[in-house]
Amino acid sequence: MAVKDKSDLQSWIGHEMILEDKLRLEPAHFMQATLDRKPTIRLGDSLPPLWHWLYFLEAKTIGELGREGHPKTGGFLPPVELPRRMWAGGRFEFINSLQFGKEATKHSTITSVMEKEGRSGKLCFVTIKHNICQEGRSSVIEEHDIVYREDPLSGEPKSEPNPTSMPVDFSETIHPSEVMLFRYSALTFNGHRIHYDVDFARSVEGYEGLVFHGPLTATLLIDLALRQTGKQPKQYSFRALAPLAGIIPFEIAGKEVDDSLDLWAIRNDGVIAMSAQVVF
Repeated sequence: MAVKDKSDLQSWIGHEMILEDKLRLEPAHFMQATLDRKPTIRLGDSLPPLWHWLYFLEAKTIGELGREGHPKTGGFLPPVELPRRMWAGGRFEFINSLQFGKEATKHSTITSVMEKEGRSGKLCFVTIKHNICQEGRSSVIEEHDIVYREDPLSGEPKSEPNPTSMPVDFSETIHPSEVMLFRYSALTFNGHRIHYDVDFARSVEGYEGLVFHGPLTATLLIDLALRQTGKQPKQYSFRALAPLAGIIPFEIAGKEVDDSLDLWAIRNDGVIAMSAQVVF
């Protein structure tokens, strides 16, 4: 779809992109190693939920990247001028399993562009719908929320949510490391400097240290749910609430609620970094 007016962000609604890839074993084996697991996945197995983020990758040239290492806006994504980009959340519907060793197609469409004024300044929310198909059938439908923000002001006090305590049925401790962050950035071809450049993360974007990937947090939460229940998900949603910054252990936890699980990533100070829900 041709975009006629680059000054009008709303004109980007309906913008489309199609990417094709083969679900090769190597990225999945590298992901298992990143999670400290043996390479057990074989051809014909089903792709674990959210591992589609290891595929359909684009390699933009260095000259096409912004200051933070992401591709500049104005290509597929609207030319939002706000400098900070974050993964705000997502919603998923799992229709058919994706099989390793087979070709697949991802059809992406921008469905919403919304500008707002928040407590920390201007915000712009962009929602993209991805339809991942294999052998002519929809397998995974994802709605992906991106938020763009202004840079933090020098000396501006940080606004952090209050610690929250809640009953959980199960939990695990995640011990992040620089190597884990590097490997996931490499696996997803994510050049965002907040995940590997601690000086940039602190001095430019205002974090306490290196930032743990939101998509990796969401992946760890649904992985925990599947290992606890042995069931396959029908739907999944997550929302990023606070950053996991610094190489500091955090908890992933869940609680059973009827035919679903409520899930959380909880920082060591008790603040909820991400909330999620999986429906079976």
